[in-house]
Amino acid sequence: MADSASSGSGPLPDGVVSKVAAGTVAEVTARFRRLLEAKAVTVFAVIDQAGAARTAGLDLRDTVLVIFGNPAAGTPVMAAAPLAALDLPLKLLIWDDAGTTRIAYYSPESIAERHRLDPETAAGLAAIHPLTDALTAP
Repeated sequence: MADSASSGSGPLPDGVVSKVAAGTVAEVTARFRRLLEAKAVTVFAVIDQAGAARTAGLDLRDTVLVIFGNPAAGTPVMAAAPLAALDLPLKLLIWDDAGTTRIAYYSPESIAERHRLDPETAAGLAAIHPLTDALTAP
C-alpha cells in the first residue's frame, strides 16, 4: 500500500515509504503507540508539530512525529556507523493530507545503504515494515 507520491509535493524523496492509514492522525498515532508498546519498543518522543506551529501563531495540518526504537537493534548500527545516529532512533511521520491520514518513514534499506551497513547489522531496522503494515491493515 505504498504511495509513489504525496499530495502537492510530487514524487517522494529517495528512500521514503508512504502509506495510507485509516482514522484520524490522533487515532493512528494512538494505534501506533499501542503497537509499539505491545512489541516492547521504546517511544522516545511524540511531537505534535501542528501544536508547536500553533504556539508560534502558525497553522499546520494535523502532523505528528513519533520517534521510537529498540536499543538492542539500534546500538549495533550506531557502533558500526556512528553517523547512523542521525537516522536513529527511527521516526514515523503521521499527517492529514486533505482528509486522508498518511504515514511516512525512511526505509531501513535506504538507511543501510546510506551508512554502508552489512545486512546482519541492518536487520534489526527492518521491523518498521511489519509495524507499519499492521498499522495500515484494514
